[in-house]
Order: sequence, then structure tokens, then C-alpha cells
Amino acid sequence: MSTNPDGPATTVSKTFSRTTQVAVTIDAAPATVWHLLTTAADYSQWNSTIVSLQGEITPGSAIRLVSTLDPSRTFKLKIKEFEPSRRLVWGDALGSRVYTLTETNSGQTLFDMTERIGGPVFPLFASKIPSFDASFEQFAADLKAAAEQAAE
Repeated sequence: MSTNPDGPATTVSKTFSRTTQVAVTIDAAPATVWHLLTTAADYSQWNSTIVSLQGEITPGSAIRLVSTLDPSRTFKLKIKEFEPSRRLVWGDALGSRVYTLTETNSGQTLFDMTERIGGPVFPLFASKIPSFDASFEQFAADLKAAAEQAAE
């Protein structure tokens, strides 16, 4: 699933899964974007979609995330993949969020965020999960603003 950089978030819903994706071009090097994505203690300072993020974003570690979509719930997530300045994946048994950083020829970063949730019991609770589109667009906009400010 791919969307145009700087376009709106898109969601594809199927019976047993839902995938949401957004991409944005950031005027900063991948290392700058990576630093923001992997410094858990600073998330609430730059990311308006996150209430809190506890733990260390390191290979195999566990984090506790509270999102503005459901502030009453704490998501316990595992860092599944960790490729510095390229790819970060975290998630739980029901899904994974993939962050991909690609350096452009002009030194910018193409940031792509895709989350797939699902499984055999997904249809039982799918209607209770809010849309991620606006939250994804805000996450990407916040990351772009923070990375570009840091790169100045």
C-alpha cells in the first residue's frame, strides 16, 4: 500500500484487518528524523497525538504508549525492528506500526508510517476502533515540523 508523499492518510479496511498509511517529505536528514522517533522521553514535547510514551525505544524493548485517540488506554508495545535511520517497527499481538525513512537525492527524508491491525478476532472489535486518518496526518505534520526546526 502506497500513497503520494504529502497526501492525506489512507485506510484500507478488510474483514480481518485494517491498514492506515501516511507519507510526508521532511526537509531534514534521516538521522534527525530518527532521533525524534527513537527518543521516547521527548515524544509528548513534539507529538500532539501522544499523551505519554514510557520506556526506551531500543531493539527488543517494551514501551507503554497512551494516545489522544483513547487516553484511558495504555498500549503495551514491543520494538520489533530497529534499523537506525531507516526502519522502526513496534506493535503487539494485534498489529504493527512501521516507520520507514528514505533519504532523497536532495538530502530530504521521505517519511512513511503504516499501521496494520487485525487477526482472526478483528471483526469482533473492528467497529470500536476509531479512524486513525486524522491522527496519522497530525503525527506526520508534527514530526515534519519538529525535524525541520531541529535541522535549522
